[in-house]
Amino acid sequence: MAQIRSVIRRRSVILPLILTNIIIFFIQSLSSDFTANFLLAPNQVFQRPWIIITSMFLHGGVNHIFYNMYGLYMFGSLLERKITSEKVLSIYFIAGIAASVGHIIFSKFLYGSASPALGASGALMGVIGALIILMPDLRLLFFFLIPMPLWVAGIIWTMIDVFGVFFPSGIANFAHLTGLLVGTLYGLYIKNKSKKYYSGDFSKKRHLNTSDLEGFLKQGRL
Repeated sequence: MAQIRSVIRRRSVILPLILTNIIIFFIQSLSSDFTANFLLAPNQVFQRPWIIITSMFLHGGVNHIFYNMYGLYMFGSLLERKITSEKVLSIYFIAGIAASVGHIIFSKFLYGSASPALGASGALMGVIGALIILMPDLRLLFFFLIPMPLWVAGIIWTMIDVFGVFFPSGIANFAHLTGLLVGTLYGLYIKNKSKKYYSGDFSKKRHLNTSDLEGFLKQGRL
């Protein structure tokens, strides 16, 4: 935990993201119209495309934001120890946007319509997906009780969301699955791209650019 706090204090994007979500949640508590204006309303995406992004920073209650921010703090901070903060931020937004789009497309395909949605869960699942690829054997307590490696937890989370697709309970399962898929693909991209620097090809390069040097000097960060 001390190492995680050290990373956050030094150069983290995780704390600003968490604070932004908390501030916006506080604004939500002051005005119900604020939530209605910025959540993901599928039938209004073409008129107000920004809601694909703004909905990522809204939450439906204290439990909703608590678990999302707790997960972002834990998994996001660990991911920042493996890759740069800029890449973490990219994963967060790309996965979050893809989750919003995936919720609309797949819900309409399977159910005929898509319900309004909000929350950072899709973005968080993207972060988790990338971490599964880069640190698959990371140990965690699933549901705070059962010890298992991260890749096993990822399979269980996927199965829960797949179950939720066929037995809807008001949760945007397609958003979770899309975010996880995008994060996993992003993690594979980062991992494969890094091989040219850390598998021998790096030493064969005659000229190192700024990106090369930064990647090498950051203690083996991908």
